[in-house]
Amino acid sequence: MKYPVNKTEEEWKNELGSERYKILRQKGTEFPHSGKYNLFFEKGTYCCGACGEPLFESSSKFDSHCGWPSFDEALPGKIEYVKDTSHGMLRTEILCANCGGHLGHVFDDGPTETGQRYCVNSLSVDFKEK
Repeated sequence: MKYPVNKTEEEWKNELGSERYKILRQKGTEFPHSGKYNLFFEKGTYCCGACGEPLFESSSKFDSHCGWPSFDEALPGKIEYVKDTSHGMLRTEILCANCGGHLGHVFDDGPTETGQRYCVNSLSVDFKEK
C-alpha cells in the first residue's frame, strides 16, 4: 500500500535506529512492562515514532495492566487496520495511516465504553506535551 510518507527501507533504518526499525518497520514487539509510556499519564498527544503523525490523545489512555501503553480510541482516520494471523492467532494489527509504521494491535476487550484496547509499543510513538 502507498502512504503519504514513503521512504526506502534503508532510509527508515538510518532514521529510526535498530530498535525502532525492528518495531515500526519489521512488526516487532517490545518486552512487556519495558516501554517508557506504559505507566506514563501526562497530558498531550502520542504521535507516530516514524513520521510524527498525531495518533492518540492522552485522554484516551488507560492502564490495562497488560504491559504496554493502552488507549481506548485513536484519532479519526489516523490508524489503518489489518488482519493479522501471525503466531497462530487472529488479531487486528494497527498501522500509522500516514507512513505504514507498525504500532501494535487493537483488541475488543477494553474496559471503557468503547470496548477497545489499542495495545501500542512505546517505541512506536513519541509524546508531545500539551
